[in-house]
Amino acid sequence: MTDALPQNAHPQTLAPSLALIEELAHEAVANLPEPWRGPASQVVLRIEDFASDEVIEAMDLNDPFELTGLYEGIPLTEKSTADQVMQPDLIWLFRRPILDEWCERGDVTIGELVTHVLVHEMAHHFGWSDAEIAAIDPWWE
Repeated sequence: MTDALPQNAHPQTLAPSLALIEELAHEAVANLPEPWRGPASQVVLRIEDFASDEVIEAMDLNDPFELTGLYEGIPLTEKSTADQVMQPDLIWLFRRPILDEWCERGDVTIGELVTHVLVHEMAHHFGWSDAEIAAIDPWWE
């Protein structure tokens, strides 16, 4: 795959790519405050256009556009040192639902929305309270 633009395309008119969403997600992790930044960087990020059909069905969703992100793992508040790690903690971001919400909102940047979705999924990983989420992501201000 190449990052070259299609002939006569202008960068401002193209939908953000999977690679850009991933770059924005990594920037969001890098901008988390300590003490969260280090442990958050250990969570694997995966970017796909949509969640798999199996995930959509397991979550009893009617529309794949309903899911912008997903945390897979054991929250740190529930982990034990005796647990055998079977797979790394993982955050999925789903590009098409994120883009759909971004277009519908029209009042945030794509970076702000990716950060918001990522922080929400990190909240599952860390077991953050609503107050902790608000301190990290003042989304509603």
